Amino acid sequence: MAPMTETLPPDWERRSAELWAALDDHTDPAAFRAAVDALAGELPPGSAVADFERGCAYDSTGHPDRAVEHYRRALATGGLPGERRRRAVIQLASSLRNLGRPQESVDLLTAELNAGSDHLDDAVRATLALALTGVGREREAVSVALTALAPHLPRYQRSMANYARLLVEDAQPPPGPGSP
Repeated sequence: MAPMTETLPPDWERRSAELWAALDDHTDPAAFRAAVDALAGELPPGSAVADFERGCAYDSTGHPDRAVEHYRRALATGGLPGERRRRAVIQLASSLRNLGRPQESVDLLTAELNAGSDHLDDAVRATLALALTGVGREREAVSVALTALAPHLPRYQRSMANYARLLVEDAQPPPGPGSP
């Protein structure tokens, strides 16, 4: 049986979005974490969303070590709704990299790239590129970053995608950016 997604109280998402939108207005990180904790406390015990939000609060206030436990718990339930599951993977991987565990980050993000595709693909790739530098795979990191960037360029998408591919293949360079 598939895990059920949580039902959030009315207007909870709106209040959460408002709190996160005001993150930079909070001068006291502990007070911000307390506000997130209070909002998360409105959810039932064992809530994956509550764990995710608490992890985000620790991450956003400079405590990736504390964030990791929350992200792992949130993911372990299998009940994170919508894009929160993918965000939890990205943020967990980023925290692990920041804590000096880049290989764990690479493993998580590589699996995530193979798990499906959505609007967060480029965030997965950007985080993976950073993690790859931490394990000494800089050429691959540049390739991953260029692959994420190429579709957003106003021109040269084809050339940049080819250059990205060739960074990790031993092949001849493609035609230059001016070619069709």
